[in-house]
Amino acid sequence: LLDLEEYYFEQHTAYNVISNGTNQKRRIRGSLKICSKSIIFEPEPAAEPILKIPLRDCKLIEGPSGLYTLSLVRCISVVLQLHRASCLNKLGDQTAMIAANLQSRLARTSFDKNSFQSVSEKPHMECEAEMVTPLVTNPGHVCITDQNLYFQPLNGYPEQVVKIMLHSVRRIYKRRHGLRPLGLEVFCSENDLCSDIYLKVYNTKDRDELYYYIATFLENHMVEQTAESYMLQWQRGHISNYQYLLHLNNLADRSCNDLSQYPVFPWVIADYTSTELDLRNPASFRDLSKPVGALNKERLERLLARYRDMPDPKFMYGSHYSSPGYVLFYLVRVAPEYMLCLQNGRYDHADRMFNSISETWKNCLEGATDFKELIPEFYGNDASFLENNLNLDLGKRQGGRMVGDVSMPPWASGEMDFLQKCQQALESQYVSEHLHEWIDLIFGYKQRGSEAIGAHNVFHPLTYEGGIDCDSIEDPDQKIAMLTQILEFGQTPKQLFTTPHPQRIMPRFQSMSRTPSQNASLSELSPGMEDSSFEDLTEESRKMAWNHMSKLKMVADHKIHKEAITGIAVTRAGLSVFTSSQDSTLKMFSKDSSSLQRSISFSNMALSSCLILPEDATVVCSSWDNNVYFYSIAYGRRQDTIMGHDDAVSKVCWKENRLYTASWDSTVKVWRCIAAEVSSSRRGPFELLAELEHDAGVNTISLNQAGTLLASGTKEGAISIWDTSNSSLVHQIQCHSGKIHDIAFSPDSRHVLSSGEDCSLKVVDVQTGMLLSSVAADEPQRCFCWDGNTVLSGGGTGDLLVWDIMAGRVTHRIPGHSGPVTAMWMNEQCSSIITGGEDKHLIFWKPQY
Repeated sequence: LLDLEEYYFEQHTAYNVISNGTNQKRRIRGSLKICSKSIIFEPEPAAEPILKIPLRDCKLIEGPSGLYTLSLVRCISVVLQLHRASCLNKLGDQTAMIAANLQSRLARTSFDKNSFQSVSEKPHMECEAEMVTPLVTNPGHVCITDQNLYFQPLNGYPEQVVKIMLHSVRRIYKRRHGLRPLGLEVFCSENDLCSDIYLKVYNTKDRDELYYYIATFLENHMVEQTAESYMLQWQRGHISNYQYLLHLNNLADRSCNDLSQYPVFPWVIADYTSTELDLRNPASFRDLSKPVGALNKERLERLLARYRDMPDPKFMYGSHYSSPGYVLFYLVRVAPEYMLCLQNGRYDHADRMFNSISETWKNCLEGATDFKELIPEFYGNDASFLENNLNLDLGKRQGGRMVGDVSMPPWASGEMDFLQKCQQALESQYVSEHLHEWIDLIFGYKQRGSEAIGAHNVFHPLTYEGGIDCDSIEDPDQKIAMLTQILEFGQTPKQLFTTPHPQRIMPRFQSMSRTPSQNASLSELSPGMEDSSFEDLTEESRKMAWNHMSKLKMVADHKIHKEAITGIAVTRAGLSVFTSSQDSTLKMFSKDSSSLQRSISFSNMALSSCLILPEDATVVCSSWDNNVYFYSIAYGRRQDTIMGHDDAVSKVCWKENRLYTASWDSTVKVWRCIAAEVSSSRRGPFELLAELEHDAGVNTISLNQAGTLLASGTKEGAISIWDTSNSSLVHQIQCHSGKIHDIAFSPDSRHVLSSGEDCSLKVVDVQTGMLLSSVAADEPQRCFCWDGNTVLSGGGTGDLLVWDIMAGRVTHRIPGHSGPVTAMWMNEQCSSIITGGEDKHLIFWKPQY
């Protein structure tokens, strides 16, 4: 087995003394690097070869001549110890002796505080660590202060001290290194592929202390976002497919500093023979619902036959889709030293090198053991990995042609054109519609278990996190051999999702997944398109209003109730405002005259909500006395009462002749008005259509715009999503640790937002029932409105809060009520807002443009 990683102990200036067979000798100056299992001489002249000699093959000569003599005079003790370790028969004994040597050196040294940038810096903690780079780790000391993170390598490479300013840190990730939770990776940019430093600490406690201390310097003291929060941003188009895949790789422990866990990206293009690449044709793309090994039906059948006859542990593929060998296969032209290190100083056979894009794709489809995916560089802006700019001698292929630049497909005019078309393909309509299927395979629920078997996505148990428990192996030789095998074979990313990944939200009427007739008219594809100009105008006004939501101006403030306001309803013309209150009254307020016009009491119990039925003729109120009351605006009196619950009615909703009533008796009931004209003065009786059972009292409900889905929130923090066409439960998710105050669908019905007494806002994906985001607040948010991205909520202090739900933070706080905000109404254009509170006040607001 190959040594995939070595410790880099020391470096010295040295001379390689070469005899030409006479008395004349040539001295070549360079750098002597002493590693745990080899000695490397890197000459200063670029034309001279780099020499790597495994210590187990060395014969050390103490004399006036020979390789490295001058350097060895000063470091012979270290080299002799490492040489003795390399000559031990057992791998476990070798590793133990190297580790003892390393720990002894670390114990005899400490961080030099003279390296601080400022004398005023205050140290927070110091610990021993290793700086991880591909195939090499540098042992040293970490020191973190109130201003900087420092790493001081024992070998003084790449610098005497590596410094990172804490205020420049943008992202940090905990890492699993060598199958143990000891890594920490720090980024000082938002979207860069490579980090600024990757540290491996020797115990998890020190790693976590570093992590949480650095996190306090991030904006709003926020640590890295979750996979679900990035999913929400991606779904709504706030980040690209490329950015989303980078984030998922980061969260799944993939790093450019760890070749066994290098970021993995999909093949997306399937056409490498045409002279023109048609990104509007689905046939140009790879089937993203299948792993590479299952793309060729004939090969898959052979693999399945072998799989069925295989004893446990069964696996379908004998190689992985990402391994150090595959990564360096792609990167040999820009990182030849890594391949030489991995393959004991030799390149691979010339005909097996990365020679052609189309040949590589063909081999991935037809090769018996080739199932590799791509790396991020295929979708970046640096084409150097495709070009032999270093003029490396990579060998001669059959036919006598030297290995040079990678051959491009016919549709690419050059390397940069190839990368640009790959980028366009990755961000194309087709890939955006199907990328979630590939994510299910690599990061999601089809990664393992029965779903993986059904998707033909089964790899050796060694590749999965927790697939083999190395700590349970007592024999040190076996343990090290197993660990080395795992690192060499490649590792499956950490599983991020255990339920199906939602599809990206795409523009209407443009799906490439559908294949409508070419002769179909635009109106057939998009019914109601004749009204699109009006809809576009309304949508633009909404966007403008939400963009200015932070500039809300209070235009009127009226105290009209004796207790907290619980509901607000407004007539279509906006002239009359109805409010319900815990003082048991329904009140009618004239916006024009700014005066209270009516006050109606149905019982001596609190009213919990109100709404106005179509045609502005009837107001419906829910009450804590278990009843629902109907008030005729035209006749000024109560018209009817539904006595349909066994406990307080908490909320009412209406859509297309159906009334939905939520109650603390743990039910939501669905009623249908028998009369044809429900809003007329001659409204008829109601018929009970369905009863939606819950495990706890229902505190709030909401319908989506089409009325096809209903979301309910209980006193115990559970959210239920129901299909109103058949009254069936679609999802039930335990989201909050206490009562849910308010709940609402996004305008596109893709997501549900809820606020709870546990001081949090939660976003749930409607399609999958997955909890996408959890945002902590300083106080409970009792009510809110949102557009799917921005939230306007009423806080416990009386302020209105504007949230960027994607970033999970408050962007503006607007003073308003003197107590908790308990009710909120917003018109269809989002240009008028009314709030009510425990201070009994009704406040009118308008965004300022």
